[in-house]
Amino acid sequence: MTTNQAVQADPRPLLLAAAAQVTTYVDRVRLDDLDRPTPCAGWTVRDLLSHLVAVSVRVPHVLRGGHPFEVPSQVEGVADRDWAGAWAERQPELVAALGEDAVLERTVHHPAGDMPAAAAIVTYVSELVTHGWDLAAALGDTSGLDDALAATCLAPLQGALPAGIRDEDRVPFGAVVPVPDDAPALDRLLGWVGRDPRWTP
Repeated sequence: MTTNQAVQADPRPLLLAAAAQVTTYVDRVRLDDLDRPTPCAGWTVRDLLSHLVAVSVRVPHVLRGGHPFEVPSQVEGVADRDWAGAWAERQPELVAALGEDAVLERTVHHPAGDMPAAAAIVTYVSELVTHGWDLAAALGDTSGLDDALAATCLAPLQGALPAGIRDEDRVPFGAVVPVPDDAPALDRLLGWVGRDPRWTP
């Protein structure tokens, strides 16, 4: 079975792996890291954590038939010392939603439009992989990121998000950053969503 076939068959383990990778970096954040810049333009580490926690709420909501914009893209009211806890306490609901028997048979509402749940899950894999890199880069250590995980969602994302489509309302990504064809999959994924893999704090 090829990687693309595996993704199409059941991408849920990939999303769980991407979330686990994010957890590794969320747990490393210290209070004095929260005001650091990130590759997300205009966002500090605090802003990025706020979005990541929101994503961990939005994904189960979407997979269960909800509309994505019913869930804010940033959470409010989390104390600076509580980000790791806020992320951790939302993970069981993500696991539960992914474990529902009929989830892969559903058509779900995604910001980019209605699509099969499996396709939406792959887009969220790419989002968590990208934001995992954002956080790791902001903290100054990307050495623990899994290039194979990035490889699983690169081709599906390129197919779903052509280079010429960059619409802030539906697909909020910048222009593609050129990356060599033989670069690691993570670098190519980052370039496709408008990140510069060479970014440093």
